Amino acid sequence: MRLIRLCCLPTGLRDWPVGWAGLMSLLLGLCMSAPASSQTPDASPPASDHAASAAVQVFLNNRAVASFRADGLRGTAGDRAALAQQAMADALAAGGPGNVTRVEAPDAVRFDIDGRPVFFLTAADVAVLPGSGALPAAAYRVQRRLELAIAEHREMRDPRRLAIATVSALAATAVAWAVLWALLRGRRWLSRSPLNTLEQRQGLLASSLKPVGRALNGLIAGLAWALGLLLAELWLTWVLRQFAYTRPWGERSSTWLLDVADHFLGAIAQAVPGLSIAVLIFLLARGATLASAAFLDRVARGEARLGWLDADTAMPTRRLSNVVIWLFALAMAYPYLPGSQSDAFKGVSVLAGLMLSLGASGVVGQAMSGFSMIYSRSMRVGEYVKIGDTEGTVVEMGLFATRIHTGLGEEVSLPNTVIFSQPVRNFSRLAQGGRFVLHTSVTIGYATPWRQVNALLMEAARRTPGVAESPAPYVVQSALSDFYVEYRLCAQSTQAAAQRRVEAMSALHAHVLDVFNENGVQIMSPHYLGDPPQAQVVAPSDPWAARTPQPPLQPGA
Repeated sequence: MRLIRLCCLPTGLRDWPVGWAGLMSLLLGLCMSAPASSQTPDASPPASDHAASAAVQVFLNNRAVASFRADGLRGTAGDRAALAQQAMADALAAGGPGNVTRVEAPDAVRFDIDGRPVFFLTAADVAVLPGSGALPAAAYRVQRRLELAIAEHREMRDPRRLAIATVSALAATAVAWAVLWALLRGRRWLSRSPLNTLEQRQGLLASSLKPVGRALNGLIAGLAWALGLLLAELWLTWVLRQFAYTRPWGERSSTWLLDVADHFLGAIAQAVPGLSIAVLIFLLARGATLASAAFLDRVARGEARLGWLDADTAMPTRRLSNVVIWLFALAMAYPYLPGSQSDAFKGVSVLAGLMLSLGASGVVGQAMSGFSMIYSRSMRVGEYVKIGDTEGTVVEMGLFATRIHTGLGEEVSLPNTVIFSQPVRNFSRLAQGGRFVLHTSVTIGYATPWRQVNALLMEAARRTPGVAESPAPYVVQSALSDFYVEYRLCAQSTQAAAQRRVEAMSALHAHVLDVFNENGVQIMSPHYLGDPPQAQVVAPSDPWAARTPQPPLQPGA
């Protein structure tokens, strides 16, 4: 024993009393202070080689007392921690008063309990701790923690202290349940109170105020949940701190709650300047949108007009300008938003951009087609058009689709990309005053005089109530086909005509059939199979063969 003490202890520590229980802890604790020349080939490397090793904590009844980082003589930091815990248990089992003392040296500090060495703290154990200070300062903190752990060790075996802790925990539990019950009752009362007040003042709760009531209920429920969770945290922390074994958990819970509150309040304080700038940018954007809306509303009402902007394009221009203004405001305010520089925020932004670029290409194409169609002025709301096989009145022109009422009891919604890719026939553009064009065609054989067909079509137009007298209808021979002549009647509707063009066309077709049947003219398209016995020409004696003046064609037809 004397030889070991002389060879292994550093100067200033050779006169320490060493017990059998602390012998191995002493040897392992002093390995780092031995001269490098005295190490054997299989000895542990110097402390600098283990500077980055993980710390192994020494516990006494769930209380962290010290941390070992340096390996010892033929042992690791974990072995030192195990020997230290065993030495502390043996010292406390002796039944002494539990006095803690320490003996300091330049490169190590020994800790004793009632004069029995329990472990050593070396310079290598604290050198890797950033900002930990010198070894004496670290040793002082270890001594305070060890004294607290010994006091808790004695408290755990004191029936009186255990009874007081149990009564305190039960009382705290009863108080917490009472507060929680009051919180739930208060939440129910507050949830009903605003709605009852509104009902008493207005008799019945207006439908416009129901969203306000739901928002208040949601706010009250959120506050109740937050207060309930805070109450549970406070109750659990108090109960854990009443018992010596669980007191370290309660202290960590309190520290965690304070750290969270400090981080939360600090983040709010740091975000206030940036949020102020972002709010100012959004307020300026709001002012710009209001100014733009005021001007474009005047254009829509006809009070102002620009060369490229009229009442039909005012509202689409308003939507487009609002989108541009808010996108520009968002781009300007983005760097000032809280968390905009974090990796999570950037990742979400990249993901959102990728999703928009992959999934919104069709939507963007529809919107661009809608804007192009609106600004090209190929049709307007209220005009009668024919797009492909769809014919009817335009009732709405949106960014993504156009709705058309066909007059047959159906509504057709056409994507703007479909409309933009095919011709649009507008039957209302050349007619003034909300009218629309009526035209129909018949094919009659060459044996029927063309003057008779023109007169019959004009008579059918005269009989139809929806056909306007001015401008007067007219008939054109639009084609001389191989077997028949194609005649086309062109007219315009009157203000009293049905809004649906299909009804006016049906009435016109009915009168064409009646007039041709009354005059014995077949509406048919004969095909040529051979020369007939007599030539299929109009006889000069036919009363319709006389040259009667034909109504002139209408200008622009």
